[in-house]
Amino acid sequence: YFGTSILTGSNSFQEVVVKIERPTYNKPFLGGFRNVSTGVEFHNAGSQTKPKKRPDKGIQLFCRGTQTAVEKNTQQQTRNTTSTQMTKTGLYVSNMTDKLITPGKYFTAEEYHKRRVEAVIVIQKYFRRWHAAYLVQNLKEQRRLRLAREAQEELQKKWEKEEKLRREYEKKLNPKTREDFELLYHDLELWMQEETERINRTLTGAKRKAALCALLEEETELIACIGMHKLNANVENQQKAILHFLGKCAQPRRWKAFDGKITEMDTQNSLRGKELLGIYRSINAKDIPKDERISVLSTLKWTVKEHECKLTQEIVALIDREIDLMSREVKECNLEGLRKRICTLFLQYIKTPEFNPQVAGLIKIPQDPLTLYKNVYFCHSCEKYLAPSEFPIPASSHTIGRCRSCYQLDNEARKREAYFKYRLILENLRKSEVDYQDDSKIVFLVQLPDMQYLIENIWNCQSALSACSDLYELVMVRWDKQHEWSPWNTILLTKEEADAHLKLCNLQKTYEAPFIYRIEQKHIRAKNYFARIPAMASFLHRSNNQSNAN
Repeated sequence: YFGTSILTGSNSFQEVVVKIERPTYNKPFLGGFRNVSTGVEFHNAGSQTKPKKRPDKGIQLFCRGTQTAVEKNTQQQTRNTTSTQMTKTGLYVSNMTDKLITPGKYFTAEEYHKRRVEAVIVIQKYFRRWHAAYLVQNLKEQRRLRLAREAQEELQKKWEKEEKLRREYEKKLNPKTREDFELLYHDLELWMQEETERINRTLTGAKRKAALCALLEEETELIACIGMHKLNANVENQQKAILHFLGKCAQPRRWKAFDGKITEMDTQNSLRGKELLGIYRSINAKDIPKDERISVLSTLKWTVKEHECKLTQEIVALIDREIDLMSREVKECNLEGLRKRICTLFLQYIKTPEFNPQVAGLIKIPQDPLTLYKNVYFCHSCEKYLAPSEFPIPASSHTIGRCRSCYQLDNEARKREAYFKYRLILENLRKSEVDYQDDSKIVFLVQLPDMQYLIENIWNCQSALSACSDLYELVMVRWDKQHEWSPWNTILLTKEEADAHLKLCNLQKTYEAPFIYRIEQKHIRAKNYFARIPAMASFLHRSNNQSNAN
């Protein structure tokens, strides 16, 4: 606090206390002056009020460092103290540490640039050598990987071929399906042709006739052996089909939720199906103790007694008969016929929708007999009325013809051809056409006999490029992938050739003119054959219009 006097009148003064607040910040310099004689500095006055602070926005708006350069003065001193003092009169300077420098040869700017170019050439030469070695190493590595991949693919092909032969041998050794027996009969026919040709070539007269008779007897024995295998396979396949059918009846209801989880729910009908499936498995079980067998029969008896009809009464009577015979210690082999009758009648009980409601949607025979008259055809060979699915109708056929069983029996007795390879080619072709998703229809009109004619008579059972005749390795693909498959837009190739063919964009530039001409001739032959088929006429007409437009 400071005190000061203020003049209030002519002769009066008043003491006033002045409060001075010391600022906590440095006031800005607003200029001033300095007394020359005394050296005292006087600054211009500034306000004592605190300046208003600007709100901090978190961003530096002004920076003095970017407006002025920072200068710094430093002293430098060399490591070794030197001098330029020379020896003169009255002064001696030692020259023991001096070095004699001889000036070199002077070179011009052209020589300097020439030397730089030569140095650059040397650097480029070594770099190109390194780069060439690097490229060669890369090529060697790619070649090594390619050879390893090709060797792996070759091993994979060899393994697949061996596996295919093993599966085919296993099918012939233990035939189970219709295709397996087709292969057996086909091999039997090939063996018969070879033996007949050998006998005709080597023997004559009575010896030839005796050898042919012996061959015929051997063929008869082999056919009988194949027939026994076929009967056993039919029994086994029939039992598997029955269990598969009953398993469908016992399946719960399933649906997919919004989160992708599968929900299952057992209904009253599915629980009934599970119960009947368990009883059927127990009835068919063999080599079980006598007490368990009686318990299973009692369960079956009380299950069928829930419904009173002629079928259930017959089942109950057979069950009582078996229990009575078992109590009399009858041998197991003498009860097989009775047990088969019980299984057959119980299966008939299961397939009745009144006793098993779940089976109503699975049986092939409709409940209303009147619907059979609308969609049934007559086979003139076996004289049976069958469903349309039992008749293989080729695309070139104008009538229904014979059923599948008659075709199969005629093939086993006469031609003995194996259609398994043609069936594989047709299935692979249909799968590939579905992947195109361009509404291809012709491939589904072509049947197995048409595919056989196309492969044998038009393409000669060999690849158009490599002449490979192994039908397991051959596939049919589109000749021009921009148009849907048809007998006049196809080519028979191996799997590797087909993959390479489908990657081509311009067939005219890739293949030579003679090869394209040969393929077009095969397409013309296919057109002439399939033009007689009414179902193909519209597609053939559309194809001709497209060709004319192109």
